[in-house]
Amino acid sequence: MAGTGDFFAAALAFPTALFSFALVVVVGYWLLMLVGGLGFDAVHGGHGVGHHLGAGHAGPVGHVGHGAGGHGVGGSVAHGASGGHGAGGSTHGAADAHGGQGAGHHGGVLDALGLGGVPATVALSLLVALAWFVSLAGTVLTSGAPARGGVFAVALVASWAGTRVLVRPLRRLFPQDRPITRGDFVGRVCVIRTGRVTAGFGQAEVTAEDGSTATVQVRTPDPEPGLTAGRTALIYDYDPDGEHFLVAPFDPPPPGL
Repeated sequence: MAGTGDFFAAALAFPTALFSFALVVVVGYWLLMLVGGLGFDAVHGGHGVGHHLGAGHAGPVGHVGHGAGGHGVGGSVAHGASGGHGAGGSTHGAADAHGGQGAGHHGGVLDALGLGGVPATVALSLLVALAWFVSLAGTVLTSGAPARGGVFAVALVASWAGTRVLVRPLRRLFPQDRPITRGDFVGRVCVIRTGRVTAGFGQAEVTAEDGSTATVQVRTPDPEPGLTAGRTALIYDYDPDGEHFLVAPFDPPPPGL
């Protein structure tokens, strides 16, 4: 019992106490993860179920939804409502933008410390755990405020160095998502969603490689009466000045050919 009492005394003494409370939070978080209370998506910064955006009264390029993380293709987001201008409505949330900003902020700090390439929750958990173990050992071996202050500094440096070493092999387990760009849509087949496509008007729905969809502005330099709603077309170029894609009629080959 004396040993147990000494352990708790050291865990609640300075500087270990500073990390003990943080460790309790970390352990509680991972226990919730273990029982599925938060879901594995939370580890990746909230890449959840993608949104499907309809062809509303849209800006230059529709937004590609990936969930709370909010990856998107630049430009304005379609924002019409069902029954308004265009074919159907759109669904997007402010959480997309805020989630992306938050993840980018934490990722920038971790990258600066050499701890990037893994989810922030993993890096922070390792930092707290290592700092707690080092400070606990130092607290047991030292006494007095000056010595304990040195233990605190050593614990911070040791946890950073140890975490930096540990995240290197872990990076292979968490491949980074490459943001979708406009160029990714060039060469893909889209479905026309407006009544027609002209040199100055038209919208189409295109599916990205990861399965998410976007409503984009499309144009055709030459009059194409066949480009009507429901017709498939090939995106063959992007006009950065007009912020629209150029399309041409295209009939996909039958399956099996």
